[in-house]
Amino acid sequence: MTLVKVDPTDLANTRFALSPMVELVGALATIADAGHTPAWLAPWADRHRPVFAAVAAAEPTLAALLTTMRGARWTPDFMVPPPSGMDTEFAEELARVRATPPDRLHRDLSLTALAGPHNAGQIRAERPPPEAFAAPDALDRLADALAMLWDHTLAPDWPLRRTLLERDVVQRAGMLATYGWARALEGVRAGFRWLDGAIQINDWDGPPYVVAGARLVLVPSGFGRGYIGADPPEGYALVYPARGIAAPADAPMGDGLDRLLGRSRARLLRALAEPASTTHLVGALGMPLGTVGDHLTVLRDAGLVTRTRSGRSVLYRHTPLGAALATPPNEP
Repeated sequence: MTLVKVDPTDLANTRFALSPMVELVGALATIADAGHTPAWLAPWADRHRPVFAAVAAAEPTLAALLTTMRGARWTPDFMVPPPSGMDTEFAEELARVRATPPDRLHRDLSLTALAGPHNAGQIRAERPPPEAFAAPDALDRLADALAMLWDHTLAPDWPLRRTLLERDVVQRAGMLATYGWARALEGVRAGFRWLDGAIQINDWDGPPYVVAGARLVLVPSGFGRGYIGADPPEGYALVYPARGIAAPADAPMGDGLDRLLGRSRARLLRALAEPASTTHLVGALGMPLGTVGDHLTVLRDAGLVTRTRSGRSVLYRHTPLGAALATPPNEP
């Protein structure tokens, strides 16, 4: 197994963070592994694949990156520098990518190219980087291509995606404060778990990462992937799949609940498949704050939702009756 070793000070300084670049890397991995796209991601991938194909056709470095990432179990570390906090901007992260030293760029691409299931834990940087990265301006061209992909695929939806990611952070931060690390990491992804003095991040036999005072951040991802982004000695990012991304509140579910509650209240009830604050519901559903508050009051009075405080946020969640009503008839 691979461990991230932490001491009490490291834990006390660990924070959650959001990363637009982590989302873009998740999108790249999804497009690269076209034959293994989860069903819930397929509509997004089908809608945006032509943009990725067009940019890759025009820019060889992006085409080479997609080929390198296909089927890989190692994310190029230079692409996922640990984000600074909850307000990290894409331009800030892209600037850090552009500043990657050539030897780091080539090493990370080699590791990714060699990181298949057959040699996990025995990865050696002995393979030359793709020929497209031999030119002195290759990294700048790749960064320009990444910026174009961001602008045409993820940037328009970033406010909504950010709201959903923040929702996951609020829930996990509440669990961390109330129950500790073991509970907060529970169910994050297969292979993640808390051990005494360390966080297990996968089942590979690899050397441990030692935080030793560096910055450690937990970063939710909307593309169902988990990994570590390492930038020693500056910091480490533990990327994990966010909850609640795969079940949009407007998914077709028949009109019975809409007729019973009204469309807006039905949307709210469906959106609470995962606990959420009024702010998150406003961002996710595009309803005015007052409208959300009024509908939540009605749903509470009807015994369909309840609310609890988590840190500085108030989270609404289904009651058993609310969960039963919001579950589609063809699901258990």
